[in-house]
Amino acid sequence: MKLLAYDDLRPLKGVPYSKVQLWRKEKIGDFPKRVRLGAGRHGWVESEIDEWIAARIAERDASKAT
Repeated sequence: MKLLAYDDLRPLKGVPYSKVQLWRKEKIGDFPKRVRLGAGRHGWVESEIDEWIAARIAERDASKAT
């Protein structure tokens, strides 16, 4: 299992959100929750980010089909 830091989300996964936007999306259940690593340190499980991206792609493809 690999964890991604905030600074890895944009260059490695193309996630364009600010820290505040991510916090808001996590709070409403629209983005995977962070894993607390220590004081002021968090990471995201890479496989959960990949699943989230795949779901966005599936939503896009489903809307094209209708």
